[in-house]
Amino acid sequence: MGSLDGKVAVVTGAASGIGLATVARFTAEGAHVVGIDITKPDDSDMEFALLDVRDEDQVDAVFHAVAGERGRVDAIVTAAGVAGGGPAHLVDRQEWQRVLDVNLTGTFLCAKHAIAHMLQQEPVNGERGSIVTIASVEGLEGTAGGSSYNASKGAVVILTKNLAIDYGRVGIRANAICPGFIETPMLEGVFGMPGMEQVREEIRLEHKLRRLGRPEEIAAVACFLVSRDASFVSGQAIAVDGGYTAGRDHGVTEMLGL
Repeated sequence: MGSLDGKVAVVTGAASGIGLATVARFTAEGAHVVGIDITKPDDSDMEFALLDVRDEDQVDAVFHAVAGERGRVDAIVTAAGVAGGGPAHLVDRQEWQRVLDVNLTGTFLCAKHAIAHMLQQEPVNGERGSIVTIASVEGLEGTAGGSSYNASKGAVVILTKNLAIDYGRVGIRANAICPGFIETPMLEGVFGMPGMEQVREEIRLEHKLRRLGRPEEIAAVACFLVSRDASFVSGQAIAVDGGYTAGRDHGVTEMLGL
C-alpha cells in the first residue's frame, strides 16, 4: 500500500522539475494524479491538462472535470512558476506583472477552485483536502536582485497561512514548501547564462550541505504533507533547503578543522 492510496491530486507545473517529480512520487504512492502545465511533458503517460494557471476559466474547468470524473479532489500541489527579477529600478512593469501573475495569482486561482470542490465533498478520516503550495527560500528571506520573484513567493507563503486559518475548521489543511535552489530547467535557465558560473558556485556553498537540491526531494515532502502522516500539520512554511536558511557560515569551523 502507498501512503496516498485512493487520493485524487492535481499538480501544476507538471511538465518538468518539481511538478514532474511530484506527479511521479504521488503516482508511485497510489494517488490518481492529473498534471497541469502550458506544455506537455516528454515521454510521460500521466493524465494531463494543457492550460495556463493565469486563466481562471480554464482552471475552473479542469477542477470541475476532475471532480466530476473522480468524485473528489483530495490534494493540489502548485508547482507552476517562473523566474524573474532584478534591481527594482530596472524591472519593467510588464515583467513584474508576469511573475506575480504566474507565481501568485496562478497559485491563488488553483487553490480557490480546488477548495471550492473540497468544501462540497465528505471528509475522509476527518479531512476534506490538503493544499501544498510551492514557495521558495526567497519567499522567507531576501536575495540580491530578487524583487518580483521574491515578492511573489513571500506572498504565496502568507496566502497559504491564510488558507490554513480560513479552512482548517472544515478539514482542509494548507502548507507551503520553501525549496532551496533545486536542479530544475528553470534554475538552469538562470544559472546557465554566461557570467553566472561564480554566482552558481556561491549559491551552492550557501547550502550547508554544499549542494543544490533535487526535485524528488521536494516531491517527497509534498507527499508527506498530503498523507495522513501530516494530519496535524497546517499553516507551515517548511524550508527544504539543505540548510540554506539556517544562518551564515563564515568558515570558522572549517578553520578549526571541521
